[in-house]
Amino acid sequence: MTNSDTVKIIECPRDAMQGLHHFIPTAGKVNYLNELLLAGFDVLDAGSFVSPKAIPQMRDTAEVFKKLDLSESNSEVLAIVANVRGGEDAVQFDEINYLGFPFSISETFQQRNTNSSIESSLVTVEKLHSLSISHHKKLVVYISMAFGNPYGDIWNADVASVWVEKIAGLGVNIIALADTVGVANENDISYLFNSIIPTFSSVEFGAHLHCTASNWKSKVDAAYMAGCRRFDAALKGYGGCPMADDELVGNLATENLLYYLKEKNEIINVNMDQFNKCLMMADSVFNPVTTA
Repeated sequence: MTNSDTVKIIECPRDAMQGLHHFIPTAGKVNYLNELLLAGFDVLDAGSFVSPKAIPQMRDTAEVFKKLDLSESNSEVLAIVANVRGGEDAVQFDEINYLGFPFSISETFQQRNTNSSIESSLVTVEKLHSLSISHHKKLVVYISMAFGNPYGDIWNADVASVWVEKIAGLGVNIIALADTVGVANENDISYLFNSIIPTFSSVEFGAHLHCTASNWKSKVDAAYMAGCRRFDAALKGYGGCPMADDELVGNLATENLLYYLKEKNEIINVNMDQFNKCLMMADSVFNPVTTA
């Protein structure tokens, strides 16, 4: 797999759901995901096989995946895993095409997020890569805290590049740079993507940007103009990483991403009628009206 001019959109309802304080009923998750599967996104990040104590919102992922209806969808499905055990659970599902692993270049956050060191996580990446190949899946490694961290851990773009090189050296060919706590600026985004995309021509690089209404466009533009063609997003910008901070920084809103890509005359294969149906559903899924 190589970098290309074809834009891929990864819709991330899992990321939108995982940080909620209330639990979305399984039936509600299944209904929403099945509607999203009809919209035509390239990939649907639909759930995670992680500790239910750490991420209680995702405790029903196995049940949800069994009820996904892929019969009329061209979308591929991704599941996040935090360790090899989670990967072993995920590869049992035919519905899953991708395993996603969060690899933080902040030692503090890696311990907080996966209860392991950065070096130990590199071994996990190697094992998950082998597991994925043996079960005909693809591995996506997310470089968490790729643009900085709030913990005082050493960060600069060159540090990020070093870890990209190590992960690519293991044979991983899909790597997404994650702005986990929304601290990235357009200069760092541009510098990092401009540094790694030409260097690792066999790797497909993605951007997982957490942003606000005021800075989303500058962040997307910096990644796009540097050659990134794989973008994660979530309808209405819901979500963020619950392991990162008490105040979640929302995801890139899918509707904003689509607007930007249309401005760039990109060919978008999303069914807009179905997309708008899902957009109308989103508020009721994530902010259900309660009655006394």
